[in-house]
Amino acid sequence: MFLYLRRFIRLLTIYRIVVHYGIDELLLSTEILRSIKILSYFTPGYWLRPKHLTRGMRVRLALEDLGPIFVKFGQILSTRRDLLPDDVALELAKLQDKVKPFHGDEARHIIELSYGKPLSEVFAFFDTEPTAAASIAQVHAAQLHDGRKVVVKVVRPGIAHAIQRDIELLYLLGELANRYWAEGKRLRPLEVVAEFEKNLHDELDLMLEAANATQLKRNFHNSKLLYVPEVEWNHTQRNVMVMERISGVPVSDIEELKRRGVNLKHLAETGVEIFFTQVFRDNFFHADMHPGNIFVNTTHPQEPFYIAVDFGIMGTLSREDQHYLAENFLAFFHRDYRRVAELHVRSEWVPAETRIEEFEGAIRSVCEPIFDKPLKDISFGLLLLRLFQTARRFQMEVQPQLVLLQKTLLNIEGLGRQLYPELDLWQTAKPFLERWMSERVGWRAFVQGVRNNLPLWAEKLPDMPMLLHDALAQRPVERAQVKRLTHEIQQLRHEVRHQQQQNQLLWTGSTLLLCASLILSLESKVIWNLPLLATLFGLIGTVMLLLGWLRSR
Repeated sequence: MFLYLRRFIRLLTIYRIVVHYGIDELLLSTEILRSIKILSYFTPGYWLRPKHLTRGMRVRLALEDLGPIFVKFGQILSTRRDLLPDDVALELAKLQDKVKPFHGDEARHIIELSYGKPLSEVFAFFDTEPTAAASIAQVHAAQLHDGRKVVVKVVRPGIAHAIQRDIELLYLLGELANRYWAEGKRLRPLEVVAEFEKNLHDELDLMLEAANATQLKRNFHNSKLLYVPEVEWNHTQRNVMVMERISGVPVSDIEELKRRGVNLKHLAETGVEIFFTQVFRDNFFHADMHPGNIFVNTTHPQEPFYIAVDFGIMGTLSREDQHYLAENFLAFFHRDYRRVAELHVRSEWVPAETRIEEFEGAIRSVCEPIFDKPLKDISFGLLLLRLFQTARRFQMEVQPQLVLLQKTLLNIEGLGRQLYPELDLWQTAKPFLERWMSERVGWRAFVQGVRNNLPLWAEKLPDMPMLLHDALAQRPVERAQVKRLTHEIQQLRHEVRHQQQQNQLLWTGSTLLLCASLILSLESKVIWNLPLLATLFGLIGTVMLLLGWLRSR
């Protein structure tokens, strides 16, 4: 009861914030609802909204007040300039690292409580003014006593409770969708919410984020594509993390990158390569690559490289999903739509009874119009809408384990659109995937497998004669064990069958005697010759009980 009351109160809070910023009036101004715009004058939002704020500011402030989950949604939207008006997109971009911060003195208190010592014993300098603030944590500049410049990331106080409150609401919506929406089973809302909840709770643990950063740095050691700052493990706790302070140009500052003569085409192609390298080579990818988490080193403008921060959300795939995705991408790049359809059926992403030819035609109709076009000429909003329609038509279930990957791909595509709209996303990714597949499936994969296992085989080779002798000696013993087990199973089956027959006799006999007793209790004039019928039931029941008793002896 208390849980439902809490959810109801949260819904009222959401409604109050929506009304306060006039988001209801904004919805009535959209293309779909423009015909009933007159209704906006009768909504509370029209009269109560702050008059001095632009619509972009109203959306951003509403998402901030609604909490971290809504801020995450705004961050994703901010990367999709093709889906939003420019003024709204520019305001939502501030959610990437310019969310309203909490007070610096409170951050100081959290750090000292975590370390169990005064701040001055850990840092020679600590700036109480945050350099960046996001939905989960904020970042402060600092300097260690040995002179190294670092950043200190501090988790927002009370954030775990705020997240759990909205997760409970999402579960409620998921339950309602599962129960009352025809598409609920296919879209699997509860599984999607569970995956979302896991990722958000992972973000709250900065020890986990530090481990993610260390792993990603190891994966890109000496790479010319991506740099990952060094973690200061001695000063990292569950709610406080210290990392090397980096300097670079925010990837969203296109004007500054152009002023420095950065090769934006190279930068956009590098972003695509980093994505596919993380997903297919390492199976460990940064799943929160919005522009607020990415900087560019411009020391060599013609060969710039990325610097990544914020490693709270990382994704992995099963080996099966990884393989099927690579095959799907390659078939898609080669316009082999039949192969795409077959792979969807084989991976059980669509029902087994799906007609391949029909599914192939539907995929072709969606994908063919976007080939050979640069990003600027592709309407991904329309593409996604048509893909969802196709998925609904063929009962394709949402794959919760791929949600992070889809989110990351959207971020990468949005980033590429901003950097270099002429980018050919397909041709950039195709050679990498072909090389990966040849290393995993072809002759090179076989050679690599032999090479990797050769040390193990060499280690086991001297033991092979003895292992072979033991295996041969063990075979007669195993045959005897199998024979004994077979006999025991047969005997057990016989005993079970005997027991079932005995129980049937006892139950049937008891039932007949009970029926005979009930018949004798009736008046004889109700039905002719009732005593004879009762006697017959009683005799048969007695015989059955006797047989059942004899079988139990």
